[in-house]
Amino acid sequence: MSWMQLKFYWPQILFSLFAFAALVQLFYYLWFFRRLAFFKNESKIQSQQHPVSVIICARDEDENIARNLPGVLVQKYSSSHEVIVVNDNSVDDSKYILQELKKTFKFLQVVELTQEAKLINGKKYPLSIGITEARHEIVLLTDADCVPSSEYWLQKMQDGYQPGVEVVLGYGGYHKLPGLLNKLIRFETFHTALQYLSYAMAGIPYMGVGRNLSYKRDVFFRNKGFASLNHIPSGDDDLFINKVATKKNTAVVLEPEAITLSNPKTTFSSWMKQKQRHYTTARYYKLKHKFLLGLYTSTQFIFYPLLIAAALLFDWRLVLGILGLKLIVQGIIYFKAMKKMNESDLWPLFILLDIWMFFYYVIFAPALWKKARKIW
Repeated sequence: MSWMQLKFYWPQILFSLFAFAALVQLFYYLWFFRRLAFFKNESKIQSQQHPVSVIICARDEDENIARNLPGVLVQKYSSSHEVIVVNDNSVDDSKYILQELKKTFKFLQVVELTQEAKLINGKKYPLSIGITEARHEIVLLTDADCVPSSEYWLQKMQDGYQPGVEVVLGYGGYHKLPGLLNKLIRFETFHTALQYLSYAMAGIPYMGVGRNLSYKRDVFFRNKGFASLNHIPSGDDDLFINKVATKKNTAVVLEPEAITLSNPKTTFSSWMKQKQRHYTTARYYKLKHKFLLGLYTSTQFIFYPLLIAAALLFDWRLVLGILGLKLIVQGIIYFKAMKKMNESDLWPLFILLDIWMFFYYVIFAPALWKKARKIW
């Protein structure tokens, strides 16, 4: 085909690309994301309460410990459980706050680390110590800057363990604060969870978040802990789950009472640094996960530019018809999914937030190729 012929067919090519991007997006919403939107936790005639060890790693987080740890310590759970805080070389008042809390809560165990682990990046070493010290087979992980959304978080998360289940994924959200940045952070967090939780429900688990994650100690030791990940600064949550989670051994718990809430960043620059650090692990995902994530992300990225080009150069009525279909499906899925994750206040803005994702990818995509910094 000559250049002149190609130029003649250019409007049809743009429209075809736009229709293809819309079709791929609809596939993801109707095949994957609907699973989360219409998800129902399996009802149990009788809830079996397993012994659980809650593990929190902290470094110089005295304020977060004082503010959030009581929410973990007052969980209503009648079975055996313990809370282990690994205080990793803190130089603030964390040690003294933990000592005071231990006087009231006898099941609080504190592990004081006073030496740095050589050649092991991030919090993998303190987390490994916490799992090793745990007395119970089921470990439930969260962070020092997280607080459970209810007194039943521990109960709801362990309820995900059925015969054969070794990994339970939960949702870790952020506190609602005034301002646009807070909405952008919470929407990005919701959008990420929409993917990894839906994929897990479809039998393709690929990650979890350390803010709300549970697995069995046997899985950890059977896979030699983080030995294969120690050279990577991050990945103690998503890469470990990417390695050990399977269709048969992974479950999802998604209830408002089973959510954890963290303090969001308050400046755009600090949020950028946080997200850039998180995205450095994506290159280590399994090939099938990278393909599925890449296809969804790329079609989402080109959707609105192609929409504008096709509307200007082709039949705008067909373009708007396809857009309307996509937004209707997306709106229904988002409405029900956001309700489950207690993010319903974002729904009226979902079209603007969806458009924002184009600029989000422009800003954060370079992090996929950057070398991760070696920080805790």
